[in-house]
Amino acid sequence: MDSNALFKLTCGLFLLTARTDKDNGCIINTVLQVTASPVRIIIVVNKNNYTHNMVKQTGIFNVSVLAESAQMDIYKRFGYASGRDTSKFDGFNDVSRSKNGILYLNRYSNAYLSGKVIEEKDLGTHTLFTADVTDARVLTEETSVTYDYYQDNIKPVPPAKTTSQTGFICTVCGYIYEGSTLPEGFICPVCKHGTEAFKPL
Repeated sequence: MDSNALFKLTCGLFLLTARTDKDNGCIINTVLQVTASPVRIIIVVNKNNYTHNMVKQTGIFNVSVLAESAQMDIYKRFGYASGRDTSKFDGFNDVSRSKNGILYLNRYSNAYLSGKVIEEKDLGTHTLFTADVTDARVLTEETSVTYDYYQDNIKPVPPAKTTSQTGFICTVCGYIYEGSTLPEGFICPVCKHGTEAFKPL
């Protein structure tokens, strides 16, 4: 285990990967080291993500720490698309398998960590998983992507507001809900975040 990989964990964006009968992955934004001995991390995963179910079922996962070089295609593939019916890894070569047999993104990542779940906590729309780190590797010295860097340099700029347009925009992925009020309990159909992620146009 390379302890330097833990220093790559910033307040950024990460690719969570898991495996049951097929491989899957989703973008998450919470990975934190909580203890040094044993090395433990927590991840927070939206329950609407199919990968969430795979982590609950198997109890093992990988987290790739995304670097600034990760292009919007990575976020679209793993953050916007559903993996329930199709494999997000179809035709994608930039992955490797760690010792636990789960894929990690070896390009556009500066490190990966493998985890084995020891505890989970229901947070309503999300689940908090506590896991022992079983493997950790630094892949490059590239800077980890931060949420601010993603917002300023990677995420597409939403279309300019027109005077007749009313509705709400998802601050995570840019999805626009047209209407004068946002329905209670509304979930973004693209990134699966709730009403807290929306702001008026």
